[in-house]
Amino acid sequence: MPKSLKKSCTTQTSISRYFGGLSSSSSFASNKQRGINQSPTEQHASLNQNRYAKRKVTDNTEKSNCDFSHRNRFDVFLFLQGVHFSQFAKTGGGKCAELGPLLGSSTSSRRSKSIFTPLEQQVIQLKQQHKDALLAVECGYKYRFFGEDAEIAAKELNIVCHLDHNFMTCSIPTHRLFVHVRRLVSHGHKVGVVKQTETSAIKASGANRNALFTRQLSALYTKSTLVGEDVNPVCRLGDVEEGGCDDVVSDPPDSFLLCISENWDKLKKRLTVGLVVIQPSTGDVLLDCFPDGPSRSELECRVLKINPVEILVPSDLSEQTERLLHSITNASAQADDRVRVERRDSAEFEFASAMNTLTSFYCHTQAKGSRSLSSVASLESPVISCLGPLIQYLQEFNLERVLRSESSFRRLTCESEIMTLSASTLRNLEILNNQTDGSVKGSLLWVLDHTRTPFGRRLMRKWVSQPLTDLQQDAVQEILESDSLTLNSIRSLLSRLPDLERGICSIYHKKSSTQEFYVISSSLSRLGLELQTLLPAMRSQISSVLLRSLLLDTPDQLIPAQSFLKVLNEKAAKSGNKTELFSDLSGFPVLQERREQIQTVLREIQDHRKDIRLILKAPALEYTTVSGQEFLIEVKNSVSSIVPPDWVKISSTKAVSRYHSPFLVDRYKKLQQLREQLMLDCQREWTNFLDQFGEHYHTMKRAISHLATMDCLFSLAEVAKQGDYCRPEVCDNKHQITIRDGRHPAIDLLMGEHNQYVPNHTELQGDGRRTMIITGPNMGGKSSYIRQVALICVMAQMGSYVPASAACVGILDGIYTRMGASDNIYKGRSTFMEELTEASDIISRATKQSLVILDELGRGTSTHDGIAIAYATLEYFIKDVKALTLFVTHYPPLCELERVYPEHVSNYHMAFLLNEPDISADTDEVQPEFITFLYQLTEGAAGRSYGLNVARLADIPDPILHTAAHKARELEKMVEARRYKLAWRVRMDASHL
Repeated sequence: MPKSLKKSCTTQTSISRYFGGLSSSSSFASNKQRGINQSPTEQHASLNQNRYAKRKVTDNTEKSNCDFSHRNRFDVFLFLQGVHFSQFAKTGGGKCAELGPLLGSSTSSRRSKSIFTPLEQQVIQLKQQHKDALLAVECGYKYRFFGEDAEIAAKELNIVCHLDHNFMTCSIPTHRLFVHVRRLVSHGHKVGVVKQTETSAIKASGANRNALFTRQLSALYTKSTLVGEDVNPVCRLGDVEEGGCDDVVSDPPDSFLLCISENWDKLKKRLTVGLVVIQPSTGDVLLDCFPDGPSRSELECRVLKINPVEILVPSDLSEQTERLLHSITNASAQADDRVRVERRDSAEFEFASAMNTLTSFYCHTQAKGSRSLSSVASLESPVISCLGPLIQYLQEFNLERVLRSESSFRRLTCESEIMTLSASTLRNLEILNNQTDGSVKGSLLWVLDHTRTPFGRRLMRKWVSQPLTDLQQDAVQEILESDSLTLNSIRSLLSRLPDLERGICSIYHKKSSTQEFYVISSSLSRLGLELQTLLPAMRSQISSVLLRSLLLDTPDQLIPAQSFLKVLNEKAAKSGNKTELFSDLSGFPVLQERREQIQTVLREIQDHRKDIRLILKAPALEYTTVSGQEFLIEVKNSVSSIVPPDWVKISSTKAVSRYHSPFLVDRYKKLQQLREQLMLDCQREWTNFLDQFGEHYHTMKRAISHLATMDCLFSLAEVAKQGDYCRPEVCDNKHQITIRDGRHPAIDLLMGEHNQYVPNHTELQGDGRRTMIITGPNMGGKSSYIRQVALICVMAQMGSYVPASAACVGILDGIYTRMGASDNIYKGRSTFMEELTEASDIISRATKQSLVILDELGRGTSTHDGIAIAYATLEYFIKDVKALTLFVTHYPPLCELERVYPEHVSNYHMAFLLNEPDISADTDEVQPEFITFLYQLTEGAAGRSYGLNVARLADIPDPILHTAAHKARELEKMVEARRYKLAWRVRMDASHL
């Protein structure tokens, strides 16, 4: 044997050993054939080859080693094909040059198309069309990922990834698709589901019977677009209520998609921001357009209120907005909590391009209640620049239908209807989340949210972040004080309801499963019937105008659900069987005809038994079914000689053989074709059925909105039942805040029944003393006090009872706060810059009808500069803005403003007891003082902040404390000496005069 040939054989042998089970189980040629069709039968035949997919890697080290091994195997495999892996670093021509997303690098033109299996070629084509999505490709009873998609999916889902012919691959079972898609989406990925669009029996009778199953992208999913049968199997809704689906990633309460556009006016040198916010799962569409400054404070405020899960932006977004979004998207330490950012071509956001998109989208709209092109064209140009790319984006998910609706569009902010809460106010007052760990516990929303429905929970969050000026305290008081059993019955109806708002929107998008439809329609029907029986009691027992308007019309709005429910077969709907779904086929002539054709074939097959019995001389013979194979003629092997030679043997055992006669072969093939055609017909009829239900979408959504409002009112009534809460007096014509025995709602609730929170009074009069300067020792309760005043005002204005013995609050147009000391690295701001930026925003936005809270302004710089800025800022609010103001400071000179403006300013401090340490006469040792906090607001200014007491509480070592106390005493003496000299000079100058 020649030496070169011998060396080649040795190399082949060593490579074969290296590949182990992967290569020994079958040759590379058989590997190639293995992916040709991937029908269910062929999948079963290749189970042994894909055994790696059933193993689960739990150890990260083991998994990384496994991936490394597979990569080496891929390299060796390419070597065997005559192309070294290093050649793939060069880009080549043809489609093979675009395999980067699958192979992990660009491919060379030397790699011919012929070495890819038909399935791989199909995946390559799909991947070229959807490069930014992880594609889950249906292959029989599994969904498979290929190439880089497989490596990413394996890492996120903690499943094994292995080499299969040319590409790395991993797989998931079809019945677990919804779990895995949700997990991938929660980590910020876009996931595409590719399904087989052909069925086996129909394909077998067609001209392309030997070709690959055709596959198409059936759905795309991201964080904001989790709508559809694949990801919402509400057949498991009962399991969810019982806590049986722990592995399912739950939806956030809101899943808003936010689109941002920016328009810079060169002449006016002003930036205008356009926003369109849509929640595809509920159908809400919000619009806004506003000017903004370099800090993007207005945009930040809206983003925090919206709390989007996904943001759509142009590729040429400004640097300032990029920094803001970067700080927001990185705010969470957990990857599955982060906001997903989708960047689109900036040309889509240009006004002309967006207008063309809108024209083609709205000009053909004829349906009732649809938005007209003229009404859309009248919107502000920045809003239009958002709508265009948003329509294009949602069309990829088939979720654009809600944008056609007139009633879905609402303005995000309307200054005359809501109290403005700035971004810093939402954070500092802990309106929606606490500042400790970012959870809801400890926030105002946590205090107020006792809702029982998902849609009520979403509305409560909106009320808390945007308090209305349209008060609803009469309704809350009636619920609280009424002895009517009707209201109790209505609240009990709201318990354990599914998410009706998302459910009807899923139906409206024509993406609902039969299980989801049944759960939603049966819940709506039950609600409608039970509310109908309560109508007489509601008319006689309920007096509140708001409650009557919410409840009396709702039953009629829910009536359509009953007629749709009557058509369904409950058992088939719950099991997802669409072929038996409709109990009455009179309204479905296509299905009726197909059923008759199937029955005809079944009768022919049953009648054929007579001929079989005669041939086999078995008068009692019946067909048998084995492993899903129907109409089998079972004959004992001992008498198999009487079986006609043209019969086809299907299966056999030691005792019997099973056959199909030529007639049965033909009729059974026809039956399977008709059954598959029936399934396709049922799917079309099901889609039409959902479309008909969607005609009632807006009516039912209005009814669900009424139920959400009722849920929120019941929740506020539950809050009012807590101890020592009172109904506040909210006056439209008064500019004041008067609170007796006010308490911080969250701290009061956290302390429970111990009643440890010290209540305090508040007296602010717009025409009188409207500014409170608050001093006192560190940790004395100053920040808690000013927060409680603001929170009580928010609660009063949204219609809630408040934690106080009495309260009278004028309607505020906004609450503005500047609290805390922290830099903002993402925005490139120092601590002091962050302070002054927030102060600047408040100065530009606050009015006479606002509440302004400034906590320790000026502490981020030197003492003299800080005092000067704080003094000038506070004086501006006193003289010019005239807003109700709470100013917390540790700068004693600011307290002199009470003397300058005695009619409008008053000094207060948080009371404390000072325990002076005993100082021995024969020692120079100075010890820090000890403070007892009383948490009681008291008139007058505090002389010192007693910071050394906090140092003691923080367990600073005693030697450091003693040194600090000694140094503090020296500095105090130095300052007193300077003051004495200054006073002496003033007296001397006065005597000379």
